[in-house]
Amino acid sequence: MSKFYITTPIYYANAEPHIGHAYTTIACDVLARYNRLKGKEVFFLTGVDEHGENIQKVAEEKGISPQDYCDQILPTFISLWEKLNISHNFFIRTTSDLHKKGVAEFLTRLHQSGDIYKGKYEGFYCRRCERFFTEKELADDNHCPIHKLPVDLVQEDNYFFALSKYEDRLITHIEANPKFILPEARRNEIMGVLKSGLKDISISRSSVEWGIPLPFDSSQNIYVWVEALCNYITALDYYEHGDLYREFWPANVHMMAKEIIRFHVIIWPAMLMAVEHPLPERIFAHGWMTKDGEKISKTTGNVIDIDGLIDDFGLDPFRYFFMREFSFGSDGDYTQERFETRYNADLANDLGNLLNRTLGLLGKNFETLPVPTKAGEFDAEIEEMAVQLVDQVDRLMESIAFDTALETIFEYIRRINRYIQQTEVWSLKDDLERMGTILYHAMEGLRVVSVLLLPFMPEISVRIFQQLGLGDSSQNLDSINKWGGLPSGLPIHKPSPLFPKKDAPPKKETAKDPEPVNESNLITIDKVKETDLRVCQIVGAETVEDADRLLKLRVDLGREQRQVIAGIAQSYEPEDLIGKQVVLVANLRSAKIRGLESQGMLLAAVSKKKLSLITLDKSIPNGAKVQ
Repeated sequence: MSKFYITTPIYYANAEPHIGHAYTTIACDVLARYNRLKGKEVFFLTGVDEHGENIQKVAEEKGISPQDYCDQILPTFISLWEKLNISHNFFIRTTSDLHKKGVAEFLTRLHQSGDIYKGKYEGFYCRRCERFFTEKELADDNHCPIHKLPVDLVQEDNYFFALSKYEDRLITHIEANPKFILPEARRNEIMGVLKSGLKDISISRSSVEWGIPLPFDSSQNIYVWVEALCNYITALDYYEHGDLYREFWPANVHMMAKEIIRFHVIIWPAMLMAVEHPLPERIFAHGWMTKDGEKISKTTGNVIDIDGLIDDFGLDPFRYFFMREFSFGSDGDYTQERFETRYNADLANDLGNLLNRTLGLLGKNFETLPVPTKAGEFDAEIEEMAVQLVDQVDRLMESIAFDTALETIFEYIRRINRYIQQTEVWSLKDDLERMGTILYHAMEGLRVVSVLLLPFMPEISVRIFQQLGLGDSSQNLDSINKWGGLPSGLPIHKPSPLFPKKDAPPKKETAKDPEPVNESNLITIDKVKETDLRVCQIVGAETVEDADRLLKLRVDLGREQRQVIAGIAQSYEPEDLIGKQVVLVANLRSAKIRGLESQGMLLAAVSKKKLSLITLDKSIPNGAKVQ
């Protein structure tokens, strides 16, 4: 049987889980369930990272030991995964003996490779994310670029890993394996980092007490990030090199948020190369989430209420929304209005109504599911679309394009709804043979859809199976590869609403009505054509000294690169812009801004204090003309 191994990152146990943890874990659960539908043996790993300075600090503040603190916080993760119906196979704790033994084994092998040496470390350290930064990477005033907190200049005698030795091998591997890093924007970002040169990294700490000792020098503890990365193999009983490790390594997918991708695509593969272990197949870094256009923060109360949404709308609609609403590799903005609109439009109107009206018509006119004996217009299209749908969704799921896969499924649902309307099936009481054929097609289409939706909405899919008359019978992708798998003669069930309709969301405040057009200001199409708008990709971004509104950008126009000074620093972090395709006014005269040359201007929408760059909804070659 084919194997599939997928991992979440292990989540840092210094606080209770939030929407970011839920987002990543649901995505992994969807892939795990989908691959089980394909008949694969799946190992789905998640867990918690329990070591490091932050854990020690929180425990001290609470007046308890770090281990006691970890034991207390653990149930909040377990209970959330249960609430979200996460189907993981194993939950790893970095305080477990299984992990500690595996880490010691891996670090011993790494030491034996000859790529570990002792030296003096000096660098800028953020205690919040337990990560070192170069001076160039820091934000203004020597602040962490992620948390905006002051960093400490740290000096220690540590052990180092010869990361720089693997720079060329990493570049070669990434170039030879285009799907190793996804999405493409993250791949481009990492290639830029690698081509700028790597430095050796410190892998131990003498000043951090709460951790796992180095197996070859117990006076130092292993750097928490190095130890944490090992969980992907320690959970497979790496220490014993047992059956799980032999069967499931290398991982098919490591999934995480984009802020931790560098550890996973640079440090982790380099260490695996050093000990001659195979590398994971794919590493996918998804985007961040905002709420109502603002960064999510507990201090401002701007959080997404997971419990409240599930209580009000149900678990599966919650899962569906977060996989459908956002392009998975990009950042996304949550609003309550979007959630309610998606619930009512997709789930209640499209899917729920289709099931209700089909079962309702069947119940009024038939005792059992009829045999489809009288073919007519549109039948063949419904059948062919179903077969094509299975292949289309499979390709999209392999690309981890959840939103597009779901949109493709719902396009088919909407097509069946139009089929019901086009055939006016409710008016065919004098032609029950034709009516029965149409309703059979709707029911079989619903069976296909419910199987494809099972990874996203497992509870709803089972309820649809039951209402179709299939009970709890197991369904898989093989069962929908051919049309006609729904047996005629099944008893007709009364429809039970899947998605109770919710009140329409309040109308969103919009911009004030524009002033009447002053016709004396109208321009001709020729005037518009004078502006040369081009697609470009942001390949570099950094702050401008003493200018809190400006960013210095490097953009790729295909045949050339340019420098652009843009007043967007209060709306975007530099690292969030890397890889974005935007629109440049390419024939604007160069200008000096704060002494820096700006060779163009980016297009953006502005409303009150909010600014949003004009971006593309699909990839297009850099330099393409916008018209």
